[in-house]
Amino acid sequence: MGFFQRLKQGLTKTRGGLTEKVDELVKNTREIDDDFYDELTDILILADVGMNATMEVMDKLKARVEEKQIKDADQAKEMFKQILVEEMNIPRPPLKWPMVMFVVGVNGVGKTTTIGKLALRFQEIGRSVMLAAADTFRAAADEQLAVWAERAKVPIIRHQEGSDPAAVVYDAVQSAKAKNIDLLIVDTAGRLHNKKNLMDELSKMRRIIDREYPEAEMRCMLVLDATTGQNGIQQAKQFKEAAEIGGIILTKLDGTAKGGVAIAIRKELNVPVWYIGVGEGIDDLQAFDAKEFVNALF
Repeated sequence: MGFFQRLKQGLTKTRGGLTEKVDELVKNTREIDDDFYDELTDILILADVGMNATMEVMDKLKARVEEKQIKDADQAKEMFKQILVEEMNIPRPPLKWPMVMFVVGVNGVGKTTTIGKLALRFQEIGRSVMLAAADTFRAAADEQLAVWAERAKVPIIRHQEGSDPAAVVYDAVQSAKAKNIDLLIVDTAGRLHNKKNLMDELSKMRRIIDREYPEAEMRCMLVLDATTGQNGIQQAKQFKEAAEIGGIILTKLDGTAKGGVAIAIRKELNVPVWYIGVGEGIDDLQAFDAKEFVNALF
């Protein structure tokens, strides 16, 4: 199955909750009036686009429909799709090497699996990858990561359970430098109940990298579970307070009708979505492209 087909298949549930309802609305619309806008607003909110992003999309749509004097609902739909692309399109900075990528997110969002898929993805484009098991608090987290390291055939640096995550990062940095590794991916503890601890931990790890590996590009990626919808956005806001988030990886999009959360992220967080997970397969983690995403939805 090609890239676009996999994306399209992965968004089946969201299509049912969002685009099929939009198509139905367009088909039954004789004139673009307040009822049309009200129904479209309801559809967006039910697809978990969120109130703020929904109001922004609707305000832009009304203004453009008025400005271009559009009477036809099909034309309004095309304009609506264009606005959705604009809402999600945040430019991403280019990848630089060597790079250290911190992967953060609460337990259960698919963080470890995502790291494994990222390792495979970067290997496929010819980059050398190493993993660091710095989630030393969750039982067997390092073992889980080791399974992925084996699958991806990449080295992994791990310590005993309960040891200092910063010590793992220190060792991983020394090893990555010695082996001229392009990308070091660091798994971190998925704790949010105490933001100060999380912040201190991440700051400590960052200081080690600044001191020991100043030439490396630093990037902090937040893994969000799309099935949690607006709750995921609230989690993301808390992580953003604790760490400088450079990008979002949105997992489990294939398991939810709440794919509209991809639109909400732009408005609520102003952080680009880098990757989306649309299935269980190793190659189902895809680079996010707003235009492709909207085309697959519709």
